[in-house]
Amino acid sequence: MTASGTALAAVYVLLAMSVVMTGAFFVERRTGNSGWIDVTWTFGLGAVGAIGALLPFAEAPMARRLLVAALAAAWAMRLGLHIASRTRGITDDPRYAAMRTSYGDKVAAGMFRLLQIQAVAAMPLGLAIVLAAHRPGPLGFMDIAGVAVFVAGIVGGGLADRQLRDFAADPANRGRICDVGLWRYSRHPNYFFECVLWASFAVIAFSPAAYPTGLLALLAPLTMTVLLTKISGVPPLEEHMVRKYGDAYRAYQTRTSAFLPLPPRAGA
Repeated sequence: MTASGTALAAVYVLLAMSVVMTGAFFVERRTGNSGWIDVTWTFGLGAVGAIGALLPFAEAPMARRLLVAALAAAWAMRLGLHIASRTRGITDDPRYAAMRTSYGDKVAAGMFRLLQIQAVAAMPLGLAIVLAAHRPGPLGFMDIAGVAVFVAGIVGGGLADRQLRDFAADPANRGRICDVGLWRYSRHPNYFFECVLWASFAVIAFSPAAYPTGLLALLAPLTMTVLLTKISGVPPLEEHMVRKYGDAYRAYQTRTSAFLPLPPRAGA
């Protein structure tokens, strides 16, 4: 993909996600349940990425474009349906609820601005999908490696979500912190595997000599890691969990890695 094609793809992703998140704003205003924001973002990004993979931004094998579009759709379906099932069981997302409170009497303007920032944050993710889809040359090793990384990410994330759901569904665990399975080694294994998954598009796009613009796809896992560990994922969720569980969660923080799955700290 040429520099002009890459710029056009970036503009397409940004504008399309802006429309998606404007829709999310109206859904949140109408329902009062901010949980639907993440549902809309996920399905929207999956659709924008899949469509972008198939659009003729550059000459590339249709087989790779179809493969990458399928990966984007699979990611959106798995994560979007999971978040939707969780959202149906709550009245609001505590992270967004805290943000709404901080906006005071300018809550509508604050939420609209926040959701448009999320549209901007999605740009490197959607662009990575398009860049991976339009790498020139026949299917080969990097495509296989990318699919392997994708499978590791989606299976690991699905397993982490399933373990947490099963733990919460057991009445014997009421009031307890999930520290079994993958959650014994990371406080946020679902976030970790989400970042692994996004690295798959960078792997597929990786061909520095023949396709230097494909290196921009590395921004996808980097962006997702920053978002989840520094901004919208770990920090607000950790604050909520400390408020909810107090010293029990602080003890969990002491013995368990925040992100990377690692053995529990001895003696903690």
